[in-house]
Amino acid sequence: MGLYERRLEKARQRAVCVPFSVHRPYVMMSDCHRGCGGWNDNFAHNKTIYLAALEEYYDRGFTYLELGDGDELWENKRISEIAEIHRDVFELLACFLRQNRLYMLYGNHDRKKCCGLKLPGGIEAPVCESVVLKDCQSGRDLFLIHGHQGDLMNDYLWGLTRFLVRYLWRPLEQLGIRDPTSAAKNYRKKERVEKRMANWAREHQQMLAAGHTHRPHFPQEGEKGWYFNTGSGIHPYSVAAIEIVQGRISLVNWRQAPDERQYVRVVKEVLGGPVGLFS
Repeated sequence: MGLYERRLEKARQRAVCVPFSVHRPYVMMSDCHRGCGGWNDNFAHNKTIYLAALEEYYDRGFTYLELGDGDELWENKRISEIAEIHRDVFELLACFLRQNRLYMLYGNHDRKKCCGLKLPGGIEAPVCESVVLKDCQSGRDLFLIHGHQGDLMNDYLWGLTRFLVRYLWRPLEQLGIRDPTSAAKNYRKKERVEKRMANWAREHQQMLAAGHTHRPHFPQEGEKGWYFNTGSGIHPYSVAAIEIVQGRISLVNWRQAPDERQYVRVVKEVLGGPVGLFS
């Protein structure tokens, strides 16, 4: 067993088990990278879209699973500052938590949250590395991770990489130089990470959903669905998500668009699916 396989197996062994119910809807998002509201807060551009989507999911009774990198703690030092700037988002997350409808995973950019996340109202959201969405009827499950596991710079040496991003690559990016350690910004690295996750899922016949690369993925029609990717919340002018409704999984995209009266509204389009998840 290789290093990458051992790393994923360890994450699976430590996963929080969430019972799956066909009568309960679920939504997965990742890589929102909530920041402190400054020029480098990529989330700020899509905040209106994200809030509109999350409010609808809350009103419709969805369970929200955030697959890591929800907050940007490489470029920003304190989660308290992020929570203050985006207090409305954190208050909504607290509403999900009070109804036991919130599961938060940490990624490489918000690994500091592994001990928990304080939300408005004095409550603390548990944060874990991985989740298994378990269907007791079929015995099958969907394994949820961020996707950085097994990567040298983003997993084992994440502290060093955070230092380099904060003090070296962040200022260099203003000059147009891309961070070579980032799977989201480096195309070749993105391809390697996605191929590795997809191969592992197929070889182990284990359905896997992740984020990390910022590129949504949904199996093509007729293709066996082993690997899914939630995309990100900071793609220009859109927020991607994966929904599971009545046991059927789909990839959706939220964006702003004018209606017939030319009023700008937040709308949802289905990019893939829906198809049966465990059937």
